Amino acid sequence: MSDSNPNPDELGGTEQPFVSHLIELRDRLIRAVIAIGVAFLVLAIYPSPSALYDLLAAPLVAHLPKGATLIATNPISPFMVPIKVTMLAAFMLALPVVLYQVWAFVAPGLYSHEKKLVMPLIISSTLLFFAGVAFCYFFVFGQVFKFIQSFAPKSITAAPDIEAYLSFVLNMFLAFGAAFEVPVVLVILARMGIVSVEKFKSFRSYFIVIAFVIAAVVTPPDVVSQLALAIPMCLLYELGIWAATLFVKHTQAPDAEADAAKS
Repeated sequence: MSDSNPNPDELGGTEQPFVSHLIELRDRLIRAVIAIGVAFLVLAIYPSPSALYDLLAAPLVAHLPKGATLIATNPISPFMVPIKVTMLAAFMLALPVVLYQVWAFVAPGLYSHEKKLVMPLIISSTLLFFAGVAFCYFFVFGQVFKFIQSFAPKSITAAPDIEAYLSFVLNMFLAFGAAFEVPVVLVILARMGIVSVEKFKSFRSYFIVIAFVIAAVVTPPDVVSQLALAIPMCLLYELGIWAATLFVKHTQAPDAEADAAKS
């Protein structure tokens, strides 16, 4: 009789961990939002939203004709666009804290060999994304704007809109940041057993074609930006093959390592 009636405590015990996980998730989301908010307040005080936008626009302004400036076609753009730039900068500044909160939430549920994989991937993916953004800002923008202005007719006075420029910058940052994640994608696919390292090596020539197609689609229609995206993607593919080989070797489960040693 007692076996047919479930214990209420047993049913309650299955619900409590789920609720506690939700509470922990809420707390970590709040901490991440607070970190972004603090970064936003700091950047709003110094260097200020307007100074941040000036910094973002510097590669374009440097290649505009003498006396030309960016314009605002929307009445509220001079206020809203710098605020958006500050929010973006605040998120990137607080990203280490945000990623730490993600790691602290998922780490207790991982095995030791899984932790060896996840933490390096979080750090490397963050650094690679920042590297892609930095490469785009410090190298690609200058070359692209110089190339475009060299083809502009003298009868045209360039006066880009600040919102259009912000949209262009965000698209380019996202494209280059995502492109620089190629090694991380290869490592994950190889570690999960979806694609072997040998397959990646044999797919090398096809990836070169894919890289140039992606560069032609996501970048402006100029040769400079397309080459600046496609060539690093090809180099990062080679880096991903090397990294995938190391990760597969050093992040195996203990039983898999034992089987590999026997074989």
